[in-house]
Amino acid sequence: MTTLSGKVAVVTGASRGIGKGIALALAEQHATVYLTGRTVTEGSHPLPGSLAETARECDRRGGKGIAVKVDHANDDEVAALFERVEREQGSLDILVNNAFALPENLTDPEPFWEKPLSDWEMVDVGVRSNFVAARHAARLMTPRGSGLIVAISGYTGVAYTYGVVFGTAKSAVDRMSRDMAVELKPYGVTSISLWQGLTLTERAQRNLAALPGLSGQSATRPQDSCTPEFPGRVIAAMACDPDVLARSGGTFITAELAREYDVTDIDGSVIPSLRATRGAPIWSPV
Repeated sequence: MTTLSGKVAVVTGASRGIGKGIALALAEQHATVYLTGRTVTEGSHPLPGSLAETARECDRRGGKGIAVKVDHANDDEVAALFERVEREQGSLDILVNNAFALPENLTDPEPFWEKPLSDWEMVDVGVRSNFVAARHAARLMTPRGSGLIVAISGYTGVAYTYGVVFGTAKSAVDRMSRDMAVELKPYGVTSISLWQGLTLTERAQRNLAALPGLSGQSATRPQDSCTPEFPGRVIAAMACDPDVLARSGGTFITAELAREYDVTDIDGSVIPSLRATRGAPIWSPV
């Protein structure tokens, strides 16, 4: 894999978790990474992590991290982000739509009619926010005839996981990525959706330690897990693939793409595909 030197990326929801891991993996390949989130400094959120910390680590990895406070429920703030990218860099090569409004009750067992209507925020920041960011990214990418837009999704696109709204949001992300690809492909821009299994984010580790029985569920088996940097390594490999446009419109299991690109997790481990037990993606490349 060649490096991403000279490439510009936007990774949403990168204060911690999967977004942070992806940002670090891209920076390790020398990309300039704009990181968005709402936690600017350490200590202002119950979970560890902040944009400032992620940006510093991006710099240490050999790339450049640029922290931008953005609430992805606010269209004006999102527009300002992409205006800044255009003003400072003149182009955009990679967008990773990762921001997602995960409610604290996500893993609670109550049925949907007992959970608050506010859970619908997962659609607002998780589906609509993906569309808004991709819309801005496309306006930067299409004139240049290249670019990669990645949506972070999961097996819940076909397998019940945690609840109705969560599954609805992730299924919508998959379909939206596919339909965006139909319109983007003539302009040379790739749009795909990636299925993550259990990723050992700060929140996942907290929940596994605090919730008895969670580690025994099909979606949350620690032996099947990966680090937050694993999907970033796969995205970096895709961004260096001269034939990546052939994948546009597809939904892919991250672990399977990793094997195609000869990518392992940060400790060298090979992450298993859960296709046989959790289900297969619906959407193929267009």
